[in-house]
Amino acid sequence: MQAVELDHLSKTYPGGKRAVDQISLALKEGEVFGFLGPNGAGKTTTVKLLNGMLTPSEGSCRVLGFDPSKQPERAHAVSGVVTEHAQMYDHLTGLQNLLFYGSLFGVAPSECEKRAKSLLEQLELSRAGGQKLAAYSTGMRQRLSLARALIHQPQVLFLDEPTSGLDPESAQNVNRMIRRLAGERGVTVFLCTHQLRYAQEICTRYGLIDQGRLLAAGTLEELRARVSPGLTLSLQASRVPDSLPCRATGAGLFEMELHSEEEIPQIVRQIVGAGGSLYQVLAKRPSLEELYFALTAQQEGEGQ
Repeated sequence: MQAVELDHLSKTYPGGKRAVDQISLALKEGEVFGFLGPNGAGKTTTVKLLNGMLTPSEGSCRVLGFDPSKQPERAHAVSGVVTEHAQMYDHLTGLQNLLFYGSLFGVAPSECEKRAKSLLEQLELSRAGGQKLAAYSTGMRQRLSLARALIHQPQVLFLDEPTSGLDPESAQNVNRMIRRLAGERGVTVFLCTHQLRYAQEICTRYGLIDQGRLLAAGTLEELRARVSPGLTLSLQASRVPDSLPCRATGAGLFEMELHSEEEIPQIVRQIVGAGGSLYQVLAKRPSLEELYFALTAQQEGEGQ
């Protein structure tokens, strides 16, 4: 059984705006899946459909076999959600918020307190656990929202911009927790973000979305093979022989396109054999950000 399934999932809002358009995806247990696209691409709508907050206009979706629109209680019992703007109770302390939400999921009081204190410690909120939420900063609220989503030990975790408002150290702490949840507990993470460089650091597979449509899905290598199967070789050298198809990009800087890394040693030998001095050799493959823009341009070209 797949952890998360989307089968031709679509959502059209009153007025005719089609926010999600025929998306089909399947996520395995333990994946950290990056659902990537700009604001307004349809990411948040998709998460709402996967959590039963919206009903599909067409198609269907399942979370560990449960249909969120027909079995919301079952789907919520196995999943946790972190939104970009955490909404909890300002008049309660951080610990009280966690105990309250834990009770809603039926976690026994003693076990709930144990889990809550452990999560506060892991997210560096132990000292703030006794403070009312009204005194929390945006970053503290975001970390507490993650703790709330994990209090019932879900098997699927939906994250919408999870590091929004966090300082670099806190963001790294959250990233470590995400990797540990996926690697050690087999939690499936569905991570929505418009920060493609961040997603490339933490995700194991990606889905690129634009204007409600899924442009492509796969690992970084699979996406590269689809868009640009080769690589770019950047050189810093005193000179290169005319036989090499290089283009100058600056003083002593050159670039050329290769099919594979196996070609590099021969190129180095040619330069050195021709009397050139090499100072830097760098093989570059397209980043996730570059792949996204290439796929977007390809989609626009097909639409014309």
